[in-house]
Amino acid sequence: MADLHPIIQVLLATGFTWGMTAIGAAAVFLARDLSRRMLDFMLGFAAGVMIAASYWSLLAPAIEMSEGQSLPAWVPAVVGFLLGGIFLRGVDLVLPHLHLGYPTSEAEGIKTSWHRSVLLVMAITLHNIPEGLAVGVAFGAVATGDPSASLGAAIALALGIGIQNLPEGTAVSVPLRREGLSQWKSFWYGQLSGVVEPIAGVLGVLVLLIARPILPYALAFAAGAMIFVVVEEVIPEAQRSGNTHPATTGAMLGFTVMMLLDVALG
Repeated sequence: MADLHPIIQVLLATGFTWGMTAIGAAAVFLARDLSRRMLDFMLGFAAGVMIAASYWSLLAPAIEMSEGQSLPAWVPAVVGFLLGGIFLRGVDLVLPHLHLGYPTSEAEGIKTSWHRSVLLVMAITLHNIPEGLAVGVAFGAVATGDPSASLGAAIALALGIGIQNLPEGTAVSVPLRREGLSQWKSFWYGQLSGVVEPIAGVLGVLVLLIARPILPYALAFAAGAMIFVVVEEVIPEAQRSGNTHPATTGAMLGFTVMMLLDVALG
């Protein structure tokens, strides 16, 4: 994989994460419903992976590669992190979406006449934008030749995102089936929520190939976007039904899995 062009690397990596979303969405063919307790555990797991990836795969390398530069090492990390959160807040305000379990009247973003199922898918698509971006900038960092970035760490990030996309795909398709959609439509919309990851990934690597000096800012930007999604969307959604302990257990396991992958492979 090291001999491939960075864009091909990113397409393969995000194709894997998208594929894992599709595999998870295929659970709708096996079960019409899952307990809310299990869904909240899955959401907690996804949150744990994203939190760990934000530090181990993105912020820590951003700080390391900023050392010895004209600005203090913390500046790119702080600026990029906050810009990532601001960007996702802007997307959150504009993109029409609806979180699982909420009435249609509580849809966020610009008001539209979109069907409820589409709004539900858009909410998960919002989660996947920073995930694809994170994979893209991780492989882009490797392409720049910076010693703080390694191919193993980028692969570990893609593996971690892919693993958490498996339950995330299930957490989309099964509730859609419960909403009354057919199995095939539930699966289609479930896997479709992951299509944004290859798009965001390619954009991330292209930016770094064009403007290498912004590398630490880009890594921190992806981290800020992921943390925004976790705090704004994933954790509140996992805790909304009162399943605090399963959601927290899932988050602890997700964090551990991502940390293990990054340390072992990075």
